[in-house]
Amino acid sequence: MKERKISLEAFHILIVEDDKEIREGIEIYLKNQGYQVSQAADGVEGLQKIEEREIHLAIVDVMMPRMDGITMMMKVRERGYDFPVIMLSAKSEEVDKIMGLNMGADDYVTKPFTTMELLARVNSHLRRYRKYLEAMDGKQGSEKIYCIGGLELNEETVEVSVDGNPVKLTPLEFKILLLLIKSPGRVFSAEEIYERVWNEQAINTDTIMVHIRRIREKIEINPKEPKYLKVVWGVGYKIEKW
Repeated sequence: MKERKISLEAFHILIVEDDKEIREGIEIYLKNQGYQVSQAADGVEGLQKIEEREIHLAIVDVMMPRMDGITMMMKVRERGYDFPVIMLSAKSEEVDKIMGLNMGADDYVTKPFTTMELLARVNSHLRRYRKYLEAMDGKQGSEKIYCIGGLELNEETVEVSVDGNPVKLTPLEFKILLLLIKSPGRVFSAEEIYERVWNEQAINTDTIMVHIRRIREKIEINPKEPKYLKVVWGVGYKIEKW
């Protein structure tokens, strides 16, 4: 079966930021990279843009009028959109960063940031999202299925189920679970998970803890007493052997 290759330049990025200068500055750099770009001044307008056309990545500020970025992030995931979201936050908004990740954000960049840093994050997330879309597009290929108890992951169709019930994961959550389920019983440190999933050196692995928590909430009957995704304190995480 012939795979469809999706060009990064075909992707459309939404910038949701109440500061017009920041918004327009980011747009200039993204367009120079060949991306299509839309702007929104707050979360309400951002949700409207998402309904109007297909979005492949959103850059969302935390603090905005009418609807803040965290509330918008929650509504995006509630509506079933799985494109990557990068949150923008000030250094004083550490709690907001964690809340944003808990609501389904994939990454965050702290203000003030360099253009190169933001572009690197955008390019990295879109490369992963392109692979995810290509895998979804090629569902009829040969299947690679991993089963642990009632947990089943199909690498080719990018589908996960627990006891026969489908589970919706974001692309990053899927890649983390795939890494762990391929080697049941093996403990992966947060640094190793970050480097193998993000394909870059691990500097801050706080995001791993948040993603693991979200995966647990989706695949475990009781996340506080997990059957599948276990923490090995002081070492890392593993999928339990059955």
